[in-house]
Amino acid sequence: MTAANLETATDCETMSQRILIADDQKDVLDALQLLLKGYGYVLETVSTPADLLAALAQREFDLLLMDLNYARDTTSGREGLDVLGRLQEMPDAPPVVAMTGWATVGLAVAAMQHGVSDFVEKPWSNAQLLEILEKQISLGRERRASRRKANEEKQAREEAIHHLQEQEHEIAEAKAIQENLLPREILQMAGYGIVSSWQSAGAVGGDYFDVLPLGEEALGLCIADVAGKGIPAALLMSNLQAAVRGLSSPSLGPDVLCNSLNSLVWRNTHTDRFITLFYAQLDGPARRLRYANAGHNAPFIVHADGSHERLREGGGVLGVFAEQSYALGTVQLAAGDRLVLFTDGVTEACNPEGEEFGELRLLSLLEEHRTLPAGALQEQILAAISEFTGGHRTDDATLLVVAVGA
Repeated sequence: MTAANLETATDCETMSQRILIADDQKDVLDALQLLLKGYGYVLETVSTPADLLAALAQREFDLLLMDLNYARDTTSGREGLDVLGRLQEMPDAPPVVAMTGWATVGLAVAAMQHGVSDFVEKPWSNAQLLEILEKQISLGRERRASRRKANEEKQAREEAIHHLQEQEHEIAEAKAIQENLLPREILQMAGYGIVSSWQSAGAVGGDYFDVLPLGEEALGLCIADVAGKGIPAALLMSNLQAAVRGLSSPSLGPDVLCNSLNSLVWRNTHTDRFITLFYAQLDGPARRLRYANAGHNAPFIVHADGSHERLREGGGVLGVFAEQSYALGTVQLAAGDRLVLFTDGVTEACNPEGEEFGELRLLSLLEEHRTLPAGALQEQILAAISEFTGGHRTDDATLLVVAVGA
């Protein structure tokens, strides 16, 4: 046989319908083989229940045509029912057409209860037998395809759930790492009260704040917001945090630090990612604040008399242009002043109607409660935002409040 003929023969056999015939009478097996082979069926015959089960365990069939009565008990069908019971335990057993020359109503009912799809009495009608076989093979293939599809869908769901659980575990780890990177305790300095609040809209976020030691009587104050949300923003935030902590020093002015950070962010990110940042150096005894604002929400300073000012000096956001220059701002603080640094998640928090909390509400709140200590003032701000939004947040929100003592 040529290779082409062999391939054609193999394809035909693959497409053919495979039937396993089980009967203890050789003349019955011969007659069925003679009939069914002429209609293109691929047949395998066995004569005992043990051989029947062995064949099903080794190969796949489209249909099982089996006698219910064997040599041990030729009238009750007990052996056949025992086999049917075993078949019900198989996950992908073929449809069963039972035949017997000793059929009774009770046996037929018992056979149907054991999963028999149809019933043929001996001697059979060829036309009826062929019609039953064709129908049951078609139904069996549909059921098998349905079962396989269901199994595939179940497996896909289980894999998706497993993948989701892995992602949730990774995100939980990322959240824990990010929270550990933020200051656990806020550095304090004599004559000042400093508190912070960091709330992420998701598991991880792109907001960053820090309070850095710059000698015994000076602190670095930093707040930043990475464009975007989720893990990409969190990764960039972590990179920024490491850079700020590595670069900040008493001798490096805020304007120079922003220049360095801009170059670093521009090299390490794409143009669709940028960072807003406010960095200041607080000289405690002199009550002097030197700062640079890189496109961030301008912090408020509310004075004891109710007047206020905004800290806007600086330049553009970090990471958009390779080179930028930043101006240095200086402000003289006084007793009773309240300095509030915040990210846009504070002022852009929305109520159910889509209205933003806004800077005017924040300023009004600061003016009203300007005499409160830093912690109490921060609590007032957070409570007002929570009431305004109904507790629903869509963006990260960070606060850093500094109260200048008497």
